[in-house]
Amino acid sequence: MSPLARARPDLAAFVPYASARRSGLVGAIRLNANESPWADDGDTAALNRYPDPQPLALRSDLAALYGVAEDRLWTGRGSDEAIDLLLRGFCRAGRDNVVGLAPSFGMYRIGAQLQGAEYRALTLNPDDGFALDPQRLLALVDADTKLVVLCSPNNPTGELHHDVIGFLADALADRALLVVDEAYIEFAGIPSATALLDRHDNLVVLRTLSKAHALAGARVGSLIAHPDVARFIGRIAAPYPLPLPCVAAAIAALEPGALERTRARIATLVGERRQLADALAARPDVRTVWPSAANFVLARFADGAAALQRALAAGVVLRDVSAQPGLADCLRITVGSPYENETLLEALA
Repeated sequence: MSPLARARPDLAAFVPYASARRSGLVGAIRLNANESPWADDGDTAALNRYPDPQPLALRSDLAALYGVAEDRLWTGRGSDEAIDLLLRGFCRAGRDNVVGLAPSFGMYRIGAQLQGAEYRALTLNPDDGFALDPQRLLALVDADTKLVVLCSPNNPTGELHHDVIGFLADALADRALLVVDEAYIEFAGIPSATALLDRHDNLVVLRTLSKAHALAGARVGSLIAHPDVARFIGRIAAPYPLPLPCVAAAIAALEPGALERTRARIATLVGERRQLADALAARPDVRTVWPSAANFVLARFADGAAALQRALAAGVVLRDVSAQPGLADCLRITVGSPYENETLLEALA
């Protein structure tokens, strides 16, 4: 069965907006897009012109980075846009559902709610390290399930679920897409789930340049999937998802020298993650520090609100995740620079 068989039937023959750049017409003088013929003073990036919907140079660099064919790739405004488009493209409002985890990244639930789709969550137990039982997850899937979403490493808990991806993709074949959000995979030291794409037409992998590649402000993320899925997402996406300055920043970040610096920063953050987790675990007011494969650690304090206030008093902002299931008094702490981490530990003391 085609992976698009589960897409919304009313979008099966969807014809995208025929933007000027999609026409493919080439000429020295472009009078087909109602652009300004003049760039502003000091503009060296030709911002008076619309960008390509999927810039060729960036697509080539990202395909090389992720080790995939270019026709499997769609790139847009961070992973958030890919999540939104998957939900809009596959879920019928008031009828279909999405299955995921709790606790996990909140945009899956919010995106489902905005689309009018039910979000069914398997609650993970912090006492057993948020371990995932794939059979319990599959028990939530029914004939109206269109997407099953895994964040691995999971946010905000930090644990990996890559060991069950192949099993779940097999179990969901011809039933639903399995969406694996790998926003933090660079810090995990394991291969990407993209290695499984050739075996599973229903697998979708999300990647981003926001974390390891230090481009959170540029908003560049990728959906990697069966070519039919990637093309479908491109058809329902906005005509020009990537601003030219963001494209330029991404291309610069993927040059060999920049990638070498990125690898060095990742190594530093992994070492800092270990030291930060050990220092937190040694504190008498910290009840639990869970193992993390991401660029953050999750810690349960005796009094999470008081710990948060101590950090804020020193100008250090942490993420209060205590409202999520099983995370009372828990704070998610991003691993910062050595100076930032030391400042935090002094504040907590």
